[in-house]
Amino acid sequence: MANNNNFTEKVNFLWSVADLIRDTFRRSKYQDVILPLTVLRRIDCVLEPTKSNVLKAYAKYKGKIPNLDPVLRKASGYVFYNITPFTFEKLLEDPNNLAANLLAYINGFSENMREVVEKFDFRNTITKLDEAGLLFLVVEKFKNIDLHPDVVDNHEMGTIFEELIRRFNEALDENPGEHFTPREVIRLMVDLLVGPENGKLTQEYRVIKVADPACGSGGMLTIAKERLLERNPTLQVHIYGQEINPETFAMCKADLYMKSEDGKDAENIAYGSSLSHEAHPAERFDYQLANPPYGKEWKMDEKEVKAEAVKPNGRFAAGLPRISDGQMLFLQHMLSRMNPPEQGGGRVAIVLNGSPLFTGDAGSGESEIRRWIIENDWLEAIIALPEQLFYNTGIATYIWVLNNRKKDFRKGKVQLIDATGIWTPMRKSLGNKRREITDEQITHIYSIFEKFEETNQSKIFDTVDFGYRKVTIERPLRLAYQASPERIARLKEQTAFIGLAQSKKKSGQEKLEDVTEGRRLQEQILEMLKQMPQEIFFSRSAFEQILDQTCKKEGIKLDSPIRKAILVALSEREESAEICLDKDGNPEPDPSLRDTENVPLKEDIGVYFEREVKPHIPDAWINSSLQDPKDGKVGMVGYEINFNRHFYIYTPPRKLEEIELEIKSLQAEITQLLGEFE
Repeated sequence: MANNNNFTEKVNFLWSVADLIRDTFRRSKYQDVILPLTVLRRIDCVLEPTKSNVLKAYAKYKGKIPNLDPVLRKASGYVFYNITPFTFEKLLEDPNNLAANLLAYINGFSENMREVVEKFDFRNTITKLDEAGLLFLVVEKFKNIDLHPDVVDNHEMGTIFEELIRRFNEALDENPGEHFTPREVIRLMVDLLVGPENGKLTQEYRVIKVADPACGSGGMLTIAKERLLERNPTLQVHIYGQEINPETFAMCKADLYMKSEDGKDAENIAYGSSLSHEAHPAERFDYQLANPPYGKEWKMDEKEVKAEAVKPNGRFAAGLPRISDGQMLFLQHMLSRMNPPEQGGGRVAIVLNGSPLFTGDAGSGESEIRRWIIENDWLEAIIALPEQLFYNTGIATYIWVLNNRKKDFRKGKVQLIDATGIWTPMRKSLGNKRREITDEQITHIYSIFEKFEETNQSKIFDTVDFGYRKVTIERPLRLAYQASPERIARLKEQTAFIGLAQSKKKSGQEKLEDVTEGRRLQEQILEMLKQMPQEIFFSRSAFEQILDQTCKKEGIKLDSPIRKAILVALSEREESAEICLDKDGNPEPDPSLRDTENVPLKEDIGVYFEREVKPHIPDAWINSSLQDPKDGKVGMVGYEINFNRHFYIYTPPRKLEEIELEIKSLQAEITQLLGEFE
């Protein structure tokens, strides 16, 4: 683990730049100064020891060979370089030309690193700092911190970046769903991914591809690669990533250039959204891991995502989650990019919040995605993590482990692990992060996963246990009818009745004769209804018979909409009334009494209905016309994973006698305390 004191000291040092610029830059613009200079200073620390070698090689071979790039890379010792004589220290030697020299310094980077630096859009910031007389002070400040990777490793640098960004956004409430992943969580995810032996990791010189579609500063990828090479140093591990945030993308790519001997890892990091502009569509991966943003809208990707969702083999064909949360889109993307089983298979570990476990009713996008995953038997395990593990959120999080080449004993099974109580308090909190998982605790959690046994912390289920059929339960419509003044008055509010006094002419002015005739008919109908018996009819057919007789007697012919309007106005629901039947003699359902039941997939719907519904509602029936569009059976199939229910431990309430004794004891104590003041 990184030393918290050193970490905090570095963050506070970098953040102190805000004291210099606060009168010129709004708080929301602090990052425009601090982030790019942090990366530039880190690069400067890396290149400074070989700077003279690069300058000598550049002077010697410039204009003599067509491609200087390989020579200058060799001279710098890295896959990038800078051909200017400037370092942060030398830039400060000429304060009058600092802005021009700093721009020249940026332009002097090799093309690959210049592309990274340009993501910060730093040129305008340099001008603004220079005009405000702040550029020298700010650069001088950064010159005094050593950010070389030997001093600040990749993960600590990512953590520093995350803490800076958290402070930038703290007052702005921006990017609330984006969470940097603590090192111990990544370690656990990597162990869950690469721990199980599947034959890949013992082969010499095997090519292993690892991907993160929301890679941030690259911590997951670098730790995964390190762990794989620990298992087998001969493996050829290639990492791939994509990141939509320009600052973290630049941080990730710059650091990989610093660590990579050939630059290929860095070249495999792409800028942009994995959802709408996938960077590696042809690749398939052995291992994938990610911590996508929680509760973040995907409106920016909506057009492309929906276009791909309608394709039979599209990444998002299983279903679309609500527009306010794109977590399950990342999950679908990763599953679609798993290495095929016949080629060794693919494994996925992804951090999600609680929403993907249960959000969405049967037939919804979220439920259909869960159905797709579980019915394909890809879900291996879900691990509930302790709260307060992440730097800028305290919410509950879960690691989903998925595999398209399960071992035989895991086939058709899903393991749920409750690790919420496995944590250690931190000596000093970092934002919302007040807890951590030690190496020993990571090993313990992994052992629970590996043993695959039923314990208080581990529950094993059949995949079908998470599925249900949502069936619609109908009850018959029972109406009582009465031609009372109150109900007759309600007829005046019926649309069909109101329409009688409106012109039938669709354009132009109303025809007066239409309106007059309509009003006359309205009056006739109202008078006719007043002639009907005032008794309450508990049978619709009996009431309709009296209505027809009265209409015939009064010489009024009712068309279907008016007849229906009368029946609606003069009726009220009545439990003691006869059941209303349709034209085929079947009971009509009462929409107001309609209900649903979620029947476990393991149960027969008829048996469940007879046991759970019929004894309480004898006249109910199952609406068999509502069927699942995929399997054609009655009821809509849904899937949810109610994690907490499976680990709930019932605590019986205290006995009343105990509570009463405690109250009396407290009363006596209060009386004694009050007596002391008398």
